[in-house]
Amino acid sequence: MIRIGIVGTGGMARAHAGAFNRIRGCRLVAACDVVKERVEAFGREHGIPNVYTDFGEMLAGAEMDAISNVTPDGFHAPISLKAIRKGLHVLCEKPLAVNYPDAKKMATAAKRKGVINMVNLSYRNSAAIHRAHTLVRQEAIGRIMHVEASYLQEWLGAMDWKALSRAPAMLWRLSTEHGSKGVLGDIGVHILDFASYPVGDIRSVNCRLKTFPKVKGNRIGEYKLDANDSAIVTVEFANGAIGAIHTTRWATGQSNSLRLRIYGDKGAIIVDLDRSYTELQLLRARARAGRQWETVKCRPTPSIYQRFIKSIRTGANDQPDFARGAAVQKVMDACFESDRKGRPVDV
Repeated sequence: MIRIGIVGTGGMARAHAGAFNRIRGCRLVAACDVVKERVEAFGREHGIPNVYTDFGEMLAGAEMDAISNVTPDGFHAPISLKAIRKGLHVLCEKPLAVNYPDAKKMATAAKRKGVINMVNLSYRNSAAIHRAHTLVRQEAIGRIMHVEASYLQEWLGAMDWKALSRAPAMLWRLSTEHGSKGVLGDIGVHILDFASYPVGDIRSVNCRLKTFPKVKGNRIGEYKLDANDSAIVTVEFANGAIGAIHTTRWATGQSNSLRLRIYGDKGAIIVDLDRSYTELQLLRARARAGRQWETVKCRPTPSIYQRFIKSIRTGANDQPDFARGAAVQKVMDACFESDRKGRPVDV
């Protein structure tokens, strides 16, 4: 039996708890949150016997094999590092940290301690993105020339701001003072990984970030709403391809849309998660006359929660691990630097 503790019991923690509760041979034994009423309710909801408001007490008092770190971004590094020192395996929410040095420290510590470590880049649950990765490696579409990727959400445009004033679990995502890296850190991390996983490492970025006015004074209570809302990044990959990657929370009509288009000199791939997690569109390398797109069905892949538990059982660390999370963090840091300097920056 693998015993899991969940740290942070906000909205995303429900997804973690539900997923682990569905895995045979896995048990949720502890939960921790700084808000006593919230963690107690969470424990009752998910059948967790031990609840804490102090992570140090949780480490000392709960018998665990691993933790799932679902805290706000600024707590990812300190919480994970304490768990690693204790010898616990760690699944951490994305982004891995708030900067590359912290993310690298986490990856190094996990490797030295020999614990399983994974970052919840959840769109790796798509079988289509894994097949795209394989097809590119097999040169099924030739040399990669151009890439277009987007992750679009609409929730800021559809927001009831009076209701949001009573929802700090959402407001922290809009405030740099509360540890948010804005849309780039929240969902941009996903599309940066989604694009570079099949195509390859990103070599340089030219990024523009934008924060739009939302309410009078752009503040709700203690939350200054200053985190970026939209990001547009032009990139050059290590293989020489160029691309455009963009993300926003102002995409009216797009509830949660990810799309990737990869163009090679002999074909192309489209992964559109609005259309399917288990299918992609492929234009194969063949005679130019009469070429047609085909739908490629992909075998479903286990969820990241299943892969995390399997990794603990087998001792073989699956992807995406902390090293991958740190690599994506390095790209994000370069994006922020590029925006500040107003010019391209090498990663």
